[in-house]
Amino acid sequence: MIEIRYVQQEDKEFWFRLDQHLSEEEFEKKFRDQMGYVLVDNDIPIGILRYNLFWDNTPFCTMLFVEWKFQKKGYGRKLMEFWEQEMKGLGYGMIMTSTQVDEDAQHFYRKLGYKDSGGLLIDVAGYEQPMELFLIKAIK
Repeated sequence: MIEIRYVQQEDKEFWFRLDQHLSEEEFEKKFRDQMGYVLVDNDIPIGILRYNLFWDNTPFCTMLFVEWKFQKKGYGRKLMEFWEQEMKGLGYGMIMTSTQVDEDAQHFYRKLGYKDSGGLLIDVAGYEQPMELFLIKAIK
């Protein structure tokens, strides 16, 4: 049975296995503010999603990850659709996400109805990365 729920304190070890980009302080905020989700299948956590508010008013999915052995089985879609419905229920009309242009995630997001909306090039020494592609979706 699949369940998607807000991240809980007891998810911390699992969360950091999948997400090495979040500090412990930010994890605490995701827990406190209910801005992170865990996807559980048959009582086994297998995926996470976290978000922030871009411009303090637009939900922005900052991390979606499903354990490698469970990828390409529809779990990522379930997490995104759950999040989209939650954001719609909170009254938001548009949502955003991003991915690097060298990652396959862009194709996944386009299949879910997201549209390319621009990119960001970072060439600051020590922070260089491939272009970050931003994607948007109306959820009214």
